[in-house]
Amino acid sequence: QVQLVESGGGLVQAGGSLRLSCAASGRALSDYAMGWFRQAPGNDREFVARISRGGTTKVYADSGKGRFTISRDNAKNTAYLQVNGLKPEDTAVYYCAADGGYSGSRYDDHQRYDYWGQGTQVTVSS
Repeated sequence: QVQLVESGGGLVQAGGSLRLSCAASGRALSDYAMGWFRQAPGNDREFVARISRGGTTKVYADSGKGRFTISRDNAKNTAYLQVNGLKPEDTAVYYCAADGGYSGSRYDDHQRYDYWGQGTQVTVSS
């Protein structure tokens, strides 16, 4: 079983950037495809991006295309989400999640993912 810890969130002005990190322990990150989700108060958990185990395939939600970049460094057991051009509507708790390959749910469905971090808060001021 893998444990995930996010970091890198914070308070930024609109147009700013952050680099979110997701550090894994307990098992090799390379065993999992990884996803990032976010959840704003009163909203459902929303898919942001996904990266394959080797890092060659990346998928983004429309809301982040051109602004967000998902990556991973399996040697460091860490996944990343670079978020640029932040908007107030990007304000949310951002979560990383590991896909253990057990579920047949869609890649953008949070139920597909087996392990979750505690989240990191991103707040964007206008």
